Amino acid sequence: MKNLINGEKKDASNGQVIEVTNPATNEFIDTVPNSTPQDVDEVVTKAKIAQTAWAKTPLHERGAILERFVSLVEQNKEELARTLCMETGKPITEARAEIGNTRGFVYGYVERAKHLYGMVIPQGNEAGQEKTVQYTVREPIGVVACIIPFNFPCDLFGQKVPSALIMGNAVIVKPSTYNPLTLHKYCELMQVAGVPAGVINCISGDGPVVGQALAKHKDVHLISVTGSTAVGMETMASASQNLTHVMLELGGNDAFILDKEGNLDLAVEELVWGRLYNTGQVCCASKRFLIHNSLKDEFIKRVAAKINTLKLGNPMNEDTQIGCLINENAAKRVEEQVALTVQEGAKVVYGGRRSGAYYEPTIITDVTKTMSVMKDMEIFGPVIPVLGFDDIDEAIEIANQSSYGLCSCIITENMKTAFKVASSLEVGGAIINGASFYRSAEMPFGGWKHSGIGNEGITTTLQEMSRIKTIVLKNILD
Repeated sequence: MKNLINGEKKDASNGQVIEVTNPATNEFIDTVPNSTPQDVDEVVTKAKIAQTAWAKTPLHERGAILERFVSLVEQNKEELARTLCMETGKPITEARAEIGNTRGFVYGYVERAKHLYGMVIPQGNEAGQEKTVQYTVREPIGVVACIIPFNFPCDLFGQKVPSALIMGNAVIVKPSTYNPLTLHKYCELMQVAGVPAGVINCISGDGPVVGQALAKHKDVHLISVTGSTAVGMETMASASQNLTHVMLELGGNDAFILDKEGNLDLAVEELVWGRLYNTGQVCCASKRFLIHNSLKDEFIKRVAAKINTLKLGNPMNEDTQIGCLINENAAKRVEEQVALTVQEGAKVVYGGRRSGAYYEPTIITDVTKTMSVMKDMEIFGPVIPVLGFDDIDEAIEIANQSSYGLCSCIITENMKTAFKVASSLEVGGAIINGASFYRSAEMPFGGWKHSGIGNEGITTTLQEMSRIKTIVLKNILD
């Protein structure tokens, strides 16, 4: 595939490409351009020019174009899902679900934009303003660069791109180098739907080159990043050179707390969803399991029994429930992190084996609060480290000792305990009686501490994707 720049499909200016392979089979799928800073400058320049006319397009026309895009996605749903499955390694059932989410994002942002009203500051509300009326409007921010990670490319496209476009911005999509193909197809469908040339663009390439060139460019007005904390910090430093606005949704090491009055069956079911979905490659997945000592042994027993029923296999098979990681290096990284945890004194009691890009669901016990895994070591894979506690205040303290603060959860039937924990957790999202992996399209989603800056969701993103202007009618009244 090629870059989409100002309506044209183009190779990288140096002719270099990145090979995209199926992580489950190591089979070659396609190539994408390995773009250069020169390519970045071209796409930003063209996007800046195109954005001016797009901003003048009435909102209802922009919305109609985006809704046509949804129809095209749904017409091509199976092809898109198979591409996503092949290049990512997530089960085909999960890929179909992700493609299916696009409608909700687009229609949600279009409808929200239609009702994002300004406000009027009436005359006379302060001394000297008796004859003056002030009102506010929302205007586009300009060129928005969307840096999208490998784990949920279409979902995050759905959060970032329609919201930027409906507000009158031009968009440059930078997909992951590991699985860029589905997003290239999405951008092409955007153009088919009627998004003008230069308003939707897609450029591939290495993150340290293309991503940072976008962050440093003086004509990029907002850069929206979902990725690691290290990438977010580097992006923020680059963006600061031009005071470019940033939205950063970064890493997490979410705590899963099972209280002594929690429902064990619910906890096990939520663990499967909250830790093993997408083979554990989820920023807000539950990653630290704090289990009351009265339930810990039974919890581990039931989790192992449940995992034993799950089908690990080729992601393209209809009955596969757990696929592989994004590539073999990612699986090796998980393997190394588990080995470090064992070296620190923990014990693997289930799983712990790797084969290529596959890593088995793994349960680790004898974990202590001083271990890396209970602090800032985020394991991006299907690993379940279990730590016992006796007092709920102790669990809260351990949950909050991490530098991350994305989401966390408490499972208990005691609502006083539930609200105590939820109000005490230093996170952007606190889930009661469910895993921390919870992100509705509507909710403001964002982290505290090293987990990010800003909030993404239908209730909040349009404000991030626009600028507020106050128009003053001075002495308009007699």
